[in-house]
Amino acid sequence: MVSTNMPKGPFKLVTVNTAPERAKRLVGRVAQNLQETYEIQHLHNCERIDEVQAAVRENQPDLLFCASMWSAEEAEQILSIAREVNPNIITYAIPHGLQVEQGPDAIVEHLTQKLPPILEASYGQNS
Repeated sequence: MVSTNMPKGPFKLVTVNTAPERAKRLVGRVAQNLQETYEIQHLHNCERIDEVQAAVRENQPDLLFCASMWSAEEAEQILSIAREVNPNIITYAIPHGLQVEQGPDAIVEHLTQKLPPILEASYGQNS
């Protein structure tokens, strides 16, 4: 039996990662894992903190993910900048060091588990 439920979204995503190709590849895997439930569109990656404000303003994303290479202080700065531009943006910082300590598969697994409850808490049935 084929499901007639359409995925929720699209949810527009901006990432902040000094390795843009890795960000694109990993987000693509997460989007594929969740495609039956959510449509995730990766619009842009910022390689530097000073790019975040313009990227959020220009792309108007629903989500901003901060990669695990940023320290807790840098991640908070990134998320704060994003929320200043768009108070309704959903922000998430991947735990510092996760990529280095456990590799890319751990990032994909982490986001695949964390993203659904974040989206449901923020958007629920309105998507």
